Amino acid sequence: MDLIHFRVVVPPALTRAAVELLAPNDRVFNLVLVRAADAADGDALECDVMRGAANGVLGELRELGVDRAGSIAVGDVDMMFSQHAERIEAEQPAALVHAPLWAAVEAHIRAGGTYPPSFYLFLVIAGLIGSVGIVTNSQILVVAAMVVGPEYSAITSVALGVDRRNRRRIWAGTRALTAGFALAIAVTLVFAALVRVAGLQSTAFELGVRPVSHLIDTPDFFSVAVAVLAGVVGIVSLTEARGSALLGVFISVTTIPAASDIAVSVAFADWHQAWGSLVQLLLNVLVLVVVGVLTLRLQRLLWRRAARRAGAPG
Repeated sequence: MDLIHFRVVVPPALTRAAVELLAPNDRVFNLVLVRAADAADGDALECDVMRGAANGVLGELRELGVDRAGSIAVGDVDMMFSQHAERIEAEQPAALVHAPLWAAVEAHIRAGGTYPPSFYLFLVIAGLIGSVGIVTNSQILVVAAMVVGPEYSAITSVALGVDRRNRRRIWAGTRALTAGFALAIAVTLVFAALVRVAGLQSTAFELGVRPVSHLIDTPDFFSVAVAVLAGVVGIVSLTEARGSALLGVFISVTTIPAASDIAVSVAFADWHQAWGSLVQLLLNVLVLVVVGVLTLRLQRLLWRRAARRAGAPG
């Protein structure tokens, strides 16, 4: 079963109202009330809610003021065995079984929109791996760099900021992306220059046979198409917690490889390729942000319409 577990702490004055809100709902299971030993601590309510109904239940609890006077903790239920719950779930429309909990989706995106030193370290390491892939014409290493790069979390955070008109989030994400890519390019440039001085580049690369670099520094219709599709898949995979699909996004967008190619091209004085890679990088980031915003809004709209048709609030 696909359930969300709620742990609600409420002051005694709100306990009765909260119970009356939850108890009649046939999509709420295992409602338990634990009275506080001290009135100042608040009573504890725990229950399991069908995923599609969780948005409405959470909204009603917040309208009641529970989150202001107490607290609401939310988590996934990994497994539950209940014939009663299974029977009720089987009677529900799909919108009430699989709908995402939007508060949790946005919390997950916001959590990814933090930028500790490791964010910049991973960008630098990804840039270095990508540069080795470019110099050795190894597509496998370029893919590895895409997987290591953490930039997609910042991109989705900026998209959420645009969607919610949160300037602070937009600014923080944009600043992290700008500083992170600049640092990755700078360190990779030094590395690529050392490779050139030491003559460690492959013979084919030295002779101008650079198929991997050519794919990266040539932005075209297909680059935009892949970025659009990856942006849609990325947001959908976040809202529905599909990790394998999100990994596919990491290895399909040309962000880290473009940053690596900028550095390598500058180190080898190939200004045309450097410019093409810069355009590719900016184009991919911009498309991912725009598509992210549109996909968030469209998904939210479609799921809410489906929930209303199924008779669920929120």
